[in-house]
Amino acid sequence: MIKTYLIISALCFFIPGALIAQDTAMVSTFKQVRTDTTGQKDLLDVFKAVFKPKTRSSVSLNPAQDKVFFSFLPTASTIPDGGGKMFITSTTAGFYLGDQQTTNLSSFTFTPYFNFKGRFGLPLRSSIWFKNNQWFLSGDTRFMVYPQDTWGLGGNQPEENRMRVDYKYVRFYQSLLRRVTSYFFAGVGYNMDYHMRIKTRQEGTNLQDLSDYAFGTEYGQNSLSSGISLNLLYDTRNNSINSLPGCYSNLVYRLNTPVLGSNRVWHSLYADMRKYISLSPHNTTRQNTLALWTYYWTTLDRGAPYLSLPSIGWDLYNRSGRGIEQNRYRGQSLWYTEAEYRRSITRNGLLGFVLFANMTTVSEPDTRQFNYFHPAGGGGLRIKFNKASNTNIAIDYGFSKGYSSIRLNLGEAF
Repeated sequence: MIKTYLIISALCFFIPGALIAQDTAMVSTFKQVRTDTTGQKDLLDVFKAVFKPKTRSSVSLNPAQDKVFFSFLPTASTIPDGGGKMFITSTTAGFYLGDQQTTNLSSFTFTPYFNFKGRFGLPLRSSIWFKNNQWFLSGDTRFMVYPQDTWGLGGNQPEENRMRVDYKYVRFYQSLLRRVTSYFFAGVGYNMDYHMRIKTRQEGTNLQDLSDYAFGTEYGQNSLSSGISLNLLYDTRNNSINSLPGCYSNLVYRLNTPVLGSNRVWHSLYADMRKYISLSPHNTTRQNTLALWTYYWTTLDRGAPYLSLPSIGWDLYNRSGRGIEQNRYRGQSLWYTEAEYRRSITRNGLLGFVLFANMTTVSEPDTRQFNYFHPAGGGGLRIKFNKASNTNIAIDYGFSKGYSSIRLNLGEAF
């Protein structure tokens, strides 16, 4: 069974390489093509036009000359999975550590949030491209107090199985990759997930009874997974905030071991593939793009804690499953796929829209087969927040059978 999943995962990762081989000849030298922002508008331009603020002559207003591009968005919203109202502030900083013609845009994203029902989070994500893209450093650090509903394992759990689980969570992921060829990188990383004081609110039942799963489900226990990762990355994008036409493939093998503090030994594999196809002539600045995304995430043996098992909405960037309640489907393996059409509304790029559809399936606990497939779809509005870093305010409405939600983000879903 493990060999079967390894073969499937390998095929999922390497087949896109054949599909994008036609692009390789055009990028044999590592040089990025930058988007021309001439004639483009963002919210800062609107602010200047309306309020006409006075600026000192020594201050540059030319985004092309800026080295750091900030975007800040405070907002109140509804937690997608029934957690009530919450307050969010999202700050994104984009910057270059080398020549913009040969170095990708690096970024930090800090999105603290809290609500009045006990949920609190401090997530910090980073994507750092060093000079000439010789090295790439990826980071994900979080501290979260995160009460959340769960339904058990498998793709056919009824709504009445909903159970609220309380826990605190610390994540620390860091990966350092070296460029091997023009757009191919390889490296190692360290991954740590620490779930603390795992408790359920319902009396007379517990998480272990609901899930029929032995690992990481005992009342009040702590669950620590700590291990090394091996990473392969192929990335022709030059902006992770809002990807231009290009492609992205990421393969992560993770080994958790007691040598590094893990409660038990277990392995996982994560394969993520994305393709961005421009549908407009190359001489236009208006967006008309088809974006495709799929990922496959699986544990390779028994022993993974329940809260570390693959679950919808818990991908590396917590962006999957628009229109599906986060955590609704969980299993030892998960396959997700999504397509999104992105189009400008105004010629100056200030406004745009997207249409998307996705599908989720998780393996059944007894057979590890994919028997149930759950579709979702929706659309959204895009408002250009910062044209220099191509950062949008994304307002998305997603829906699936029996559920709908609105998401507000800085940057695209993928």
